[in-house]
Amino acid sequence: MTARTDNEQVEVANTTFYEAMERGDFDALSALWLDGGEDGISCVHPGWPVLTGRGEVLRSYALIMANTEYIQFFLTDVVVSVSADTALVTCTENILSGGPAEESGELGPLVGQLVVATNVFRRTPEGWKIWSHHGSPVLTETDEETDDETPA
Repeated sequence: MTARTDNEQVEVANTTFYEAMERGDFDALSALWLDGGEDGISCVHPGWPVLTGRGEVLRSYALIMANTEYIQFFLTDVVVSVSADTALVTCTENILSGGPAEESGELGPLVGQLVVATNVFRRTPEGWKIWSHHGSPVLTETDEETDDETPA
């Protein structure tokens, strides 16, 4: 078996991050983040302020996991760039999530969302760890908005 290249290792770490979110595996997700030290970690969820520090960042993921009944990420446009001990991953998160459960206990309506993300990784003795995550919503025009802009 041949050793994976840095780019392949980073891509696996990036995919593992999203898989941990899908499973709601807080311990696995926590293990993927840098453990603080001199280089503090940061995170920007779509529509949220900048979160800094391991405690604040991981608390945000605990809240998201506790309040999300179902989430699935379909990653597209994944680009990995490695320079020495730092890696940058950009991708589009095509997110499908389930709303709150109905009175009958069934999963609420599914909601789709499009987010562009930048994930920055640092090489550590334990492998590639997330240093920063930044997600921004992609604003798309609806057919109605397009029609409103058409001259009469």
